[in-house]
Amino acid sequence: MTNLNAEAEEDLMQLTRRALEHQQQQTTDLTDSVLHMPIEAYTDEARYSAEKDRIFKTLPLALALSLELPEPGDYKTIFALDTPVLMVRGDDGVVRAFLNVCRHRGARVCESDSGNARNFPCPYHAWTYGRQGELVTRYAGQLFGDVDEENLGLTSLGCAEASGIIWVTLNASESIDIDGWLGGMKTRLDTLKLDEWHLYAKRELPGPGWKVTLDGYLEIYHHNVVHGATVGQHTIGNLLVLDTYGPHQRLTLGRKSLGSLKETPEEEWQPLEHIRLVHNCFPNLSISGILGDHCLVSQIFPGEKPDTTVTVQMVLCAHKPETKEDIAAAENFSAMVLQAIVDEDYRLGMLIQQGIKSGANSELLFGKNEPAAQNYHHWVAHFMEQKADMNWGA
Repeated sequence: MTNLNAEAEEDLMQLTRRALEHQQQQTTDLTDSVLHMPIEAYTDEARYSAEKDRIFKTLPLALALSLELPEPGDYKTIFALDTPVLMVRGDDGVVRAFLNVCRHRGARVCESDSGNARNFPCPYHAWTYGRQGELVTRYAGQLFGDVDEENLGLTSLGCAEASGIIWVTLNASESIDIDGWLGGMKTRLDTLKLDEWHLYAKRELPGPGWKVTLDGYLEIYHHNVVHGATVGQHTIGNLLVLDTYGPHQRLTLGRKSLGSLKETPEEEWQPLEHIRLVHNCFPNLSISGILGDHCLVSQIFPGEKPDTTVTVQMVLCAHKPETKEDIAAAENFSAMVLQAIVDEDYRLGMLIQQGIKSGANSELLFGKNEPAAQNYHHWVAHFMEQKADMNWGA
C-alpha cells in the first residue's frame, strides 16, 4: 500500500475485513427488499428522452481524463449526446469546455479528436478562437461589418477538473461545484491518482441500452456465470461490499485469494492483492482497477434510442509499457477487458434488449444482492423528480 496516507491505508484494511467476513460467511451486502422496475423504464421513448435531458444533459459528466490534456494548448473533442464539445487547457493551466461550434454560421471549429493548438480557426470562414474560447480574429472583418466581438467567443460549458477527471455540463455555462457534486467520493477518487497513469488504448464500443449497460457494471451476481473465462477467474462471484456517496458508488469485490487472509496476521496483509475496487460516478463513469498495474475506465453514453449506447473504453497502465514483458501484460489486459465487455457483457445485453421487447415481462427484478444497481435506479428517480440538491457530504 505504498503512496497512500494512513487514512487511505486503513480504509483499504476495513474494506478487506468486510469482504473477508462475507467470504467466510458466504454472504454479501444486501438491500432490504427486491426492487420491481417497470419495463417502461427500459422501453418508453418519451421517458428516455426526458431522462437524457434531465440527467445526462444537466448533471456533470466525466468527459475526459486530465492525462489526455497535460499541457497548455492540449485539446480533446467529443460528440456527447448530440452535443459537440471542445475541451482545451489554457495557458493558465485551467481546462475549459465549449460548444465546438463557430459563432458565425455554426460550423465545427475543431474537427480533430485531439492535439495541441495555439488557436482554433473555423474551417468555413476562418473566424479564429483562442485557447480560452475568445474570438481572436475574423477573416476580412473590416468588410464583414460591425459585430460585438467580445460576446462572440465560443459558448462556454460548465467545466471543472478534479481527481484526474474533467467534468462538463452539456447545457449550462455555470461553474460546477465539483466538491459538492462528488462529496465523499472525491477522497476515494483522489487515491487512484488518475493523472499519473499512462493511456495505453482507447476505443469506442457499441452496446445495449443505457440502463441495461449500467446494470451490468453495477452487480457481481453474474460474474461466475458470464465471466468465467476472463475477469471471473480473478474475483469471487456474488460477493460485494458497497459504499455509497450520494449517487456515486464504490464497489469492492473479493479476489479468489481473499480466503488466505484468514490465517494471515493483519500486519502482513496487502489488501489490493485480495480485493478489487470499482468506482462508479453517476451517471456514466466506471473506473475498475482489475489488476495492479492496469486500470479500465469506461464512459457510457446513451444513444438515440433506449436500446443503444456508445462506450468509450480506456485502458490505463501504471507507467508506459516499454519492455516486452510490460507490453505483453498491457496487451493481455486490454484483450481480456475487451472480451469481457464485448463478447460477454454486451453480447448478453443485446439479448436482454430483445427479451425486453418481446413482451415476456411487465417488470424487471433486482435482488437484495444487487444493491449497487438498485441504488443507481433510486438516483435516476431522484433526479427525475427535479431535486436540485447536489451536496452529499463525506
